[in-house]
Amino acid sequence: MNVQVIEKDGKPEWAVIPYEAYQELIAQADMLQDVHAYDAVKQAIAAGQEELVPAHVAYALLDQNAIKVWREYRGLSQQALAAAVGISKPYLSQLEVGKRAGSTAVLQAIAAALDLTIDDVIPSDLSE
Repeated sequence: MNVQVIEKDGKPEWAVIPYEAYQELIAQADMLQDVHAYDAVKQAIAAGQEELVPAHVAYALLDQNAIKVWREYRGLSQQALAAAVGISKPYLSQLEVGKRAGSTAVLQAIAAALDLTIDDVIPSDLSE
């Protein structure tokens, strides 16, 4: 590679390289960032800090109520989740079918009971 080094006070200050080489270095730096991000996620998964979500759950979250999807994925009945949250089963049912929005406190309690963040259970029509 043809590199021009520009010195200042007898020390290398700048390196001028062909533009094609510059583009390759940028691409390699981007790839290295992706590798580091991948490694960090793999470590977080191994340490139990991140959860792998099966594809069928991710797809269900796109067009179904998040509370219901997560409740079923966690293997909880409506009665069990309602009891854990301290609400009635009919109230939970209304949240799952979209007849009620739920207060922030209730949504926070549901998220905690499902080991999620509140963002994971807020209905999409309220988060827009």
